[in-house]
Amino acid sequence: MQLGQPTYICIVTIFCMQISLLIAAVAAVAAEPPWYQKTWYPYLFDCSDSADWRDQYGSECTAHIASECDVETRSACPQTCGLCTPSSPKMVIATPPLMAAAVAFLFIAYLYVRIDAFPTGAEVGLARVDELSLKIKSGARQFLETEYAYLAVFVVGLALTLFFLFYLTEDENAYTIALSVSLSFVTGATLSASAGWWGMMVATDGNAKTTAACAGDRANGVPGSLNAGLNVAFSTGAVMGFAVVGLGLAGVSTAYVVLCSIYGDDDQALVMQCLAGFGFGASSIALFARVAGGIYTKAADVGADLVGKVEAGIDEDDPHNPAVIADNVGDNVGDVAGMGADLFESYVGSIIAAASLAVTQAQKEGDTLQGKSTQAIALAFLLPAVGIVASTIGFFAVNTSAQGKGWDVHLGTLMWALEKGMYLAAALFTAGAYVCVVQICGLGTNIFACVIIGLAAGMAIGKVTEYFTSFDFGPVMSIKDRGMTGPATVVIQGLGVGMISCVPPTLVLSVAIVSTSALGGAYGVAISAVGMLSTLGITLATDAYGP
Repeated sequence: MQLGQPTYICIVTIFCMQISLLIAAVAAVAAEPPWYQKTWYPYLFDCSDSADWRDQYGSECTAHIASECDVETRSACPQTCGLCTPSSPKMVIATPPLMAAAVAFLFIAYLYVRIDAFPTGAEVGLARVDELSLKIKSGARQFLETEYAYLAVFVVGLALTLFFLFYLTEDENAYTIALSVSLSFVTGATLSASAGWWGMMVATDGNAKTTAACAGDRANGVPGSLNAGLNVAFSTGAVMGFAVVGLGLAGVSTAYVVLCSIYGDDDQALVMQCLAGFGFGASSIALFARVAGGIYTKAADVGADLVGKVEAGIDEDDPHNPAVIADNVGDNVGDVAGMGADLFESYVGSIIAAASLAVTQAQKEGDTLQGKSTQAIALAFLLPAVGIVASTIGFFAVNTSAQGKGWDVHLGTLMWALEKGMYLAAALFTAGAYVCVVQICGLGTNIFACVIIGLAAGMAIGKVTEYFTSFDFGPVMSIKDRGMTGPATVVIQGLGVGMISCVPPTLVLSVAIVSTSALGGAYGVAISAVGMLSTLGITLATDAYGP
């Protein structure tokens, strides 16, 4: 696989940024010894255990814990403030996600090396495959360049609009707030577009290598296999998955640190207000990338079928049909680039929403989060970090011994090859989430239950989707059987199955929302979404490997 110079520059630049951030984080930790005095849990230190400080500051320092930290206590007991509320809590919060993002980028580097070792079409005697793949890559690149050119104008225009709106409506620090929101917006949009571009470039490179792995080396008598093709395709899809979570977590964590440095650690409400611009920028790209790519994909698919199978009477993917190239281009720009931008927005949006609700809910009297905003914010960043590590381990569990003989094999057997990795990642994440929620942040088992409910809801929706779309089960079989009586009954049955398929996910989401709201309020609902998306690295890989 040949990587262009811009791709190399992008990878090296991002990696250098991560190393710089990690060095800064380690230096900050080293400069704050109170962070790891008494225990490595930075949010659970009870300074009443320190006799020296109790004697020096009196009764104000005898029963203080992190959940009770306020301005009066800080002034009465400076050491308490240093132990329970460090002078730079933003680095305590941001260091784990930045380290996890670095793990994601290092894993992507490993995937590049892995993919580069797979043979190309020319190396196995299928040079024509490389030629067709190059045309698909050229078309996909041309589409994204055109799309991003228009989106750049939109992003700049909307950023200027946000700047003037906040500049004219804010009473204090209007210029700083307006600039922070607009720059956060541009940063979120840029990273969202970069995630889609990155995944699409690798996916188009992996197309020919997947075909070569399945075909085998005919010249040397080396047979191909389904597992060999799966390894190539899933490796290229994993680049998309880990690019999204790596860029997303690194971007939102860095933005949080910068905003806290500007407005101070005590004004978290204003920090979250500006951080929302990051999620808004990601959403703006996701909207156009997903919709535009999806429309192009379906238009090219239907056009290729009409001109090929209906008019010319040739196979669906016959290389003599030029529209087939457009169809494959659509698969990459819609199902890879568009999906990547879409889930990038969902990923960072869930983190920002949970952190924002942590600030507001911690101010309510009698709430389970009262006085625990720092811990609740930290959890929103910790869970995705755990998810990246779990997804990295789950990647190595993906394999299959099935032969893939078309209709002679159950689709569930092939799906299990992918599900093994997702289930392993989910199990590891569950264990890590318990440590983060209960042990590190001290938020109790109710919040942990919210996280697990979100994770379970996502997995349940996935299984329901498989049931309604797999030819192993009744819904798809019923549509196939209607084909015996003509296209009209196929359309009617397909529409009916599609409508029914919406019911189970709706019920699952309704139960999840009501139960998490009862356990943890609005924050419980938000943190369940974080739990659902924390293993996005491997779940997105299972989606992006398809094209």
